[in-house]
Amino acid sequence: MATILTNAVLATMAGGYGLIPRGAVAMEGGRILWAGPEAEAPPGERHDMGGRLITPALIDCHTHLVFGGQRAREFEMRLNGASYEEVARAGGGIVSTVAATRGASEEALVAQALPRLDQMIAEGVGTVEVKSGYGLDVETELRMLRAARRLGQMRDVRIITTFLGAHAVPPEYKGRAGDYLAEQAIPALRAAHAEGLVDAVDGFCEGIAFSPDQIAQVFAAAKALGLPVKLHAEQLSNLGGAALAARHGALSADHLEWLDDDGARAMAAAGTVAVILPGAFYTLRETRLPPIDLLRTHGVPMAVATDCNPGTAPMTSLCLAMNMACTLFRMTPQEALAGATAHAAHALGLSDRGRIAPGLIADLAVWEAGHPAELAYRIGPTPLHRRIIGGRLDA
Repeated sequence: MATILTNAVLATMAGGYGLIPRGAVAMEGGRILWAGPEAEAPPGERHDMGGRLITPALIDCHTHLVFGGQRAREFEMRLNGASYEEVARAGGGIVSTVAATRGASEEALVAQALPRLDQMIAEGVGTVEVKSGYGLDVETELRMLRAARRLGQMRDVRIITTFLGAHAVPPEYKGRAGDYLAEQAIPALRAAHAEGLVDAVDGFCEGIAFSPDQIAQVFAAAKALGLPVKLHAEQLSNLGGAALAARHGALSADHLEWLDDDGARAMAAAGTVAVILPGAFYTLRETRLPPIDLLRTHGVPMAVATDCNPGTAPMTSLCLAMNMACTLFRMTPQEALAGATAHAAHALGLSDRGRIAPGLIADLAVWEAGHPAELAYRIGPTPLHRRIIGGRLDA
């Protein structure tokens, strides 16, 4: 028998919000059977939602959720006037996270990540992407990905794993980025794929990380394994990373503060999603805004994510990321919610979630709210009434 959620405001995310003010959702076999006006609902076991808002469960499509240690002391040093070089000499920066992650067992990585994941779940998140990239050697990259897979076994949430070996050049390979890719990153990618640990491949195309030619080598290795790609692009400068990603049919290009018209056109033609990450912009106190109007002009879909990481975005609140996307970047609340649902699913290559429509997985969030704009309006999370995963009311 179908389970019917009645007396609800539905934001189906089909054509804008896709609002149905007095709506109902029918679920059966873990899928959405029907959604529409309550008066037209099919027979089934009815559950009154008390006029609450129902949206698709949120999707955080860009996180670095698994890592060792934390960098609060570095945050304090910067605010007390320390330069980037001074922080680095004191052992801060990504090097400190690499050291802490290399020194952590798989069990420790899982234990540290679980509270962060639980905070996301408590805000209605049903799918989370988790990147590697703090090991920067074969052994630790695999350990991070194994930890990420275990998170999905321990909680009722879909975990998508992304290999990010091309995140930074580790200290032992300083000045030898090409050797690092050949000797550590690409072998780690192949080993992770052989073990079934990786769903997609990412890289960081930037002057402080890897050049477009080096990223192309990583993408070629991913293509040989049949894995989709995505890219940290145009965050600090414009190296043409977005256009590079588009040429390789990337799922997404992320950050994009320095994106230009050519890059936006290439993304639009390739169907590459722009992932907007206001948490890093805020933490780093950047001043260059991502070109939201340019993305709108070219019809590039925009996702929104937390970028949860220990250095530049120590945040787990996707609702706060939505608020920041609106207040800092002038996205609309409807764009922000689409960015955390339908477009976030697109950015992960998932066609079975992110909207409320027949045939899709019944991952839903029921909110103590009456209109979807409330999710981006509050500075912090809108109270969640219940999360429904795979049609289970007890999720």
